[in-house]
Amino acid sequence: MNPSPRLNVSSTCCSPPPRPAHRAAPSRRAPEGDNLPDPVIDHAYLKARLADLLNTPSPTGYTDEAVRLLCRELERLGLDYEMTRRGAIRARLPGRDATPARAVVAHVDTLGAQVKQVKANGRLEVVPIGHWSSRFAEGARCTIFSEGGAWRGTILPLKASGHTFNTEIDSQPVNWRNVELRIDAVTHDRDGTLKLGVDIGDIVAIDPQPEFLDTGYIVSRHLDDKAGVAVLLAALECLVREERMPTVDTWWLFTIAEEVGLGASSVLVPDVAAMVTVDNGTTAPGQNSSEFGVTIAMADQTGPFDWHLSRKLAQLARDHGIAHQKDVFRYYRSDSASALESGADIRTALLAFGIDASHGYERIHESALSDLAHLLIAYVESDVEISRDARPMSSVKGFTHQPLS
Repeated sequence: MNPSPRLNVSSTCCSPPPRPAHRAAPSRRAPEGDNLPDPVIDHAYLKARLADLLNTPSPTGYTDEAVRLLCRELERLGLDYEMTRRGAIRARLPGRDATPARAVVAHVDTLGAQVKQVKANGRLEVVPIGHWSSRFAEGARCTIFSEGGAWRGTILPLKASGHTFNTEIDSQPVNWRNVELRIDAVTHDRDGTLKLGVDIGDIVAIDPQPEFLDTGYIVSRHLDDKAGVAVLLAALECLVREERMPTVDTWWLFTIAEEVGLGASSVLVPDVAAMVTVDNGTTAPGQNSSEFGVTIAMADQTGPFDWHLSRKLAQLARDHGIAHQKDVFRYYRSDSASALESGADIRTALLAFGIDASHGYERIHESALSDLAHLLIAYVESDVEISRDARPMSSVKGFTHQPLS
């Protein structure tokens, strides 16, 4: 999720269970209504994939290794996929019918920073990648990826010594011009830093510091939207393992530039008529999102999501006993917006996991991720909501209704 205006690298507290053995992709069963058993989400798999993703740095502009990680996992699941030039991925899960195809999307890129200047004292001025506050950057451990290799460091306020600046530390402004990156290398001036190979434009990845707690809470940076990516993988793993077949062809999309407003702008196929985005909801005063259950977003700063698709998802949640709530976001945009702005004539909806302290030290609950995976499976196995959508242009025959009384 990237809020208005438009605009990782460490250890886990506890190790999720090991990766399960490879399973070849089986032939899949078509949905059979009540005869098809409820899906069983592998929670250990979901958390293990999330841990893998969190420990693979992927700030926007530096996503190649996370993309490779996803490609390996899709291959392990036996899924066909293809990539754009820059690394956005689309994997196809065949359905009983080809059209009107559906898409589900999450983004693997995260917030980060970039070197703006090498300062006279050898430290670095940095600017944010994506929209996030320097308040959450202060004290962050990080890695600078440079021509001279990867260097560790810490982002600090300009006045960082309490024994020197006393109360001035609390009165200095909170903004990106009032922080600097201290490199953990022997350098005391600009020339010394340049000799390390560090220079303007180098990408900085912020340590996620993930913790998987016995209470079910997961605390980390970059849960937006690596938790969403893990949800997609968990739903895919379940569909493959249980030999389930979607109603229509379903494209599973993983984008690489959502945090800077691009997202799903160049990865859709023409047959897709509806796209469900999975991203974070904002658990905060004035919002209806929760860290539990699925949050169905009805609108964000770009306007309402598709009325018919959003209502369908809410009905599916009721039909399948999935806890859920609705919300509207004022300062929020997602892959849905970039897809529509790129000219795609598709219906869009947003399903979210409630996240506390979004774009900061984020917290979610694993039960919401499981609920989301269940709802995604219910959606891809559901009947086509609007058969007319199989054609990009048509007459009014079969067009939708919205009641006026």
